Amino acid sequence: MLVNGWLYSGDVGMIHPNGGIQIVDRAKNIFKLSQGEYIAPEKLENEFIKSEYIAQIWIHGDSLHDYVMMFIVLDDVRMKLYAKTNGIDCTENALCNSEPLRQLIWKDVYRIANENKFNSLEKPKQMKLIFDMWTIESDILTPTMKLKRNIAKDRYAEDVKKMYEAGPLKYEPSK
Repeated sequence: MLVNGWLYSGDVGMIHPNGGIQIVDRAKNIFKLSQGEYIAPEKLENEFIKSEYIAQIWIHGDSLHDYVMMFIVLDDVRMKLYAKTNGIDCTENALCNSEPLRQLIWKDVYRIANENKFNSLEKPKQMKLIFDMWTIESDILTPTMKLKRNIAKDRYAEDVKKMYEAGPLKYEPSK
């Protein structure tokens, strides 16, 4: 809908100096952290998904907490290679609980965050590794393969609670 020359679409965008428009996120997906900073999760997800270790990602945060966390579905092909190279089983338990793998992924996410000049509040401070892909059949993806954030929030509510209780990870992020 056009109103006074403005297009109202429900999207959040940026207007570049050359007049081009870039869609950053859906307005309904943006959330505020406890210090009042707004976070556009799709902007972050669209960059972090470029990591070779990540097949799917969900960035979560809320107004009761001061940092965001990430839920990462591991890339199957990359994990098979990682397991073989490092002499560990390619199982959910072995991979998702592998401290060296967690640190490797953490370092890669922070590399991407730094390359994109994300501020400190846009850099996740907690993460959960997930072995099985999210699917339409598991009701976490829409038919257009978009994450159902409300379903993810319900499904991982206990993990979110535990992760916030544990506090930020102590990994040394790459500079």
